[in-house]
Amino acid sequence: MSESTATKSRQPICHGIQETRQLLLEGHSTVTGHVDDVLGAIRGTDPELGAYVEVAEARALREAAAADRLLARLGPAAFRGRPLLGVTVSVKDLIQTDELPTRRGSLLPNHRTAADAPSVARLRAAGAIVVGKTTTSEYGWSASTVGRLGSATRNPWALDRTAGGSSGGSAASVAAGLCTASLGTDGAGSVRIPAAFCGVVGFKPSYGRIPYVPACAERLSHVGPLARSVADVAELMAVLAGPDHRDPDSGAAPPGPTAPPVPAAALAPLRVGWIEFPGTSGPVRDVTEGVLPVLTALGHRVDRIEVPFPDPYGALVDILAAADAHGTAPEDEPWCDEGRLSVVRYGRSLSGAAVARAEATRLALRTRLASVMETYDLLVMATVPIEAFAADAIAPPWAADPADLRWLSWAPAAYPFNLTGQPALSLPVGLTPAGLPVGLQLVGRVGDDGLVLSAAGLLETALGLTLTPPGSTTEGRRP
Repeated sequence: MSESTATKSRQPICHGIQETRQLLLEGHSTVTGHVDDVLGAIRGTDPELGAYVEVAEARALREAAAADRLLARLGPAAFRGRPLLGVTVSVKDLIQTDELPTRRGSLLPNHRTAADAPSVARLRAAGAIVVGKTTTSEYGWSASTVGRLGSATRNPWALDRTAGGSSGGSAASVAAGLCTASLGTDGAGSVRIPAAFCGVVGFKPSYGRIPYVPACAERLSHVGPLARSVADVAELMAVLAGPDHRDPDSGAAPPGPTAPPVPAAALAPLRVGWIEFPGTSGPVRDVTEGVLPVLTALGHRVDRIEVPFPDPYGALVDILAAADAHGTAPEDEPWCDEGRLSVVRYGRSLSGAAVARAEATRLALRTRLASVMETYDLLVMATVPIEAFAADAIAPPWAADPADLRWLSWAPAAYPFNLTGQPALSLPVGLTPAGLPVGLQLVGRVGDDGLVLSAAGLLETALGLTLTPPGSTTEGRRP
């Protein structure tokens, strides 16, 4: 494993949301001091990491000063209606923001209105301070952060490895302690894959739970938070969830609590389907298998089951390619990512009947998994069956040629749940012998976001792990 960002000794500056609140209330920290420390860490670390494409230094410091004045005037009352006051967050470069440019990882111009997306506006209204925009592949097309705007985002655990993607900048920024939390998007695993590779928690809620604006016609893309603990993700969800008229699907999201409905310790024993996907590597299997007896000790009934559905990868490719072709004009090609162009050109070859067949496959998958979830409360599996690959690659070698259209096929546990819209969370559960993080994915029924968060929180407590890259500016314990 290559030298990590841990080569420098740093004092922890990023804490969990509740601890940040406590430090501010007790006078052990100020928002301005915290934000200034985070900005300094970004300046010192990000040139080699590549997590950020834009940093909002001036605005972040202005908002921090305003937060300090509010705390001085109101004390604990400052947090009423502002549960994230003083919390530093980053935002993926696919999500619109009002002042910071949103380039969507592309050289192509972005003609969308420069206004905060609902998710960003809700974070700001809750008191969070956006410190910057994070790296993504062009339009989020690949599960890496290789693109034409700059160098690829590198993994804080090993700089020669990928952070994953397409929310790789978000995951790396959280793991390296360059913010407390981040806002990503997930169209085929793009929150959960980098969360697994970087050793943080990444949550894709039920489809429509957080509004996605502008809405996506492929109906695969979810907005989701990344943080260092399940508790922080639950706090973020309490702020982010809820309908917005600009995303019609958000109004159709199933009702139900978004934070844990019961204390994790009081969660009833669950029926768990344990799945191992083909291609799971030995090092990843060894880590995840170590979690199985922990689930059993918590009282859950765990059944080993075969993958209970056929691989829907072909349908995923057709739906994504058709959407990418629709959104890319031939005259735009000179400015496009060459890999994405392979997908676009394939999409232009698809007939309406082919896209209809892909949608029929999606419907069959939803029906099949709804039936499976009558037997099981949760499905559990490795989030990604392999370790993080090379930083400058879009995929492991066997899937790295976009012309083969296999560029996402190496993450077979991720994309099915975009097609079904089920809530899915990646929880860090250990390190391989190479020192690389492994994530375990918990998947619930559509609408059971609270159950997934509760179960993940209970498992996180039982494991007692907080994976922290050596030398990062966050606190935690290594296994």
